[in-house]
Amino acid sequence: MTAARTEAVRPGAPPTARSARIRAWMGAQNALSIGILAVGALSLAGGIGGSLLLLWAEGLTPWDELLQTATSTRQSSILWTGVALGVVATVAGFAVFRRMPTKPAREAAVSGAALGVQTIVLSFAYIYMRAGEKFDLFVRQNFDFETLDGLGPAFLTGARNTVLLALAGEGLGIVLGLLLALLVLSRRVVVRAPARAYINFFRGTPLIWQLSFIYFGIVLGARLGLSTYTTGAIVLGLNAGAYSAEVFRAGIQSIERGQVEAARSLGMTYLQAMRYVILPQAFRRVIPPLTNEFIILIKDTSLVYVLGLAAEGRELYAVARDAYSELFNATPYIGAVLGYLAITLPLIRFVTWLERKLRSGLVGVGM
Repeated sequence: MTAARTEAVRPGAPPTARSARIRAWMGAQNALSIGILAVGALSLAGGIGGSLLLLWAEGLTPWDELLQTATSTRQSSILWTGVALGVVATVAGFAVFRRMPTKPAREAAVSGAALGVQTIVLSFAYIYMRAGEKFDLFVRQNFDFETLDGLGPAFLTGARNTVLLALAGEGLGIVLGLLLALLVLSRRVVVRAPARAYINFFRGTPLIWQLSFIYFGIVLGARLGLSTYTTGAIVLGLNAGAYSAEVFRAGIQSIERGQVEAARSLGMTYLQAMRYVILPQAFRRVIPPLTNEFIILIKDTSLVYVLGLAAEGRELYAVARDAYSELFNATPYIGAVLGYLAITLPLIRFVTWLERKLRSGLVGVGM
């Protein structure tokens, strides 16, 4: 542990910025605002969290036992307790928040009421579904997790292929997008027009059409000998290039005009100014939106299934679709969505962190 970190945890050391904010927030509360917030949080954690915890504790397999737990008296008690707490938090929060002495206290009261409303809505949706005549069919069709036995290796292969397709497409898209952005920013119409036409075409047509036409119409029609997997990666890259071009264009144009003029005054050519002055700064600004594009591309890989991937090249959606064709049960789609979330949620958190880190000093004047 470094000296600075040791000092931060030593008794009597000055509080950190976060702990200071928490203490200031707590000091602005009163018993009523804290109580409303606590009741709202308890309603959501107890009603919805408790229901999910009961299902997990009693076991998710086999599906008929899951159904028994979902329709049991204990589950009903948990749900209605959450609803009751949610009503208390909602009524109390909206009734007294205007009379709270400080803004943080008002926010706490409103937050407690909002949590109560969420609990009421989610609980009643669950109660309504349980009351349906064919709730047992719904559970068997979507939550028969025993059907996933033996599909683990296929889903792992699908997750790997999903990431590889997205990485290949994003890599090609970044290179192509940067080139297109530089062409679009040209002052010559004959240079701009083809790049703008490309961008408009790939942004204006569905990706599923691009995949189908390029493979069935061009690759097979011209006998190019490309596999469906390779074709899918290329088309994803061509599509990503159009969107990346707009991201790069906006990033380049966000750099202050004076920096271009200063670089030119030092004797740099236009290309040298772009390479040594503009693009390094633009890259810093476009990293978060490009990462967002990568997340979107991960989800778009699901459309490659229309090409008829071989077993070793299937991505997550294709694995779930093939499993459904064999089992006539939709639970594999639950497995697929869990795989997508396992890939994308860490990336979404990374983008949020990255945007916060790069937020300072990103204000510019368009060129």
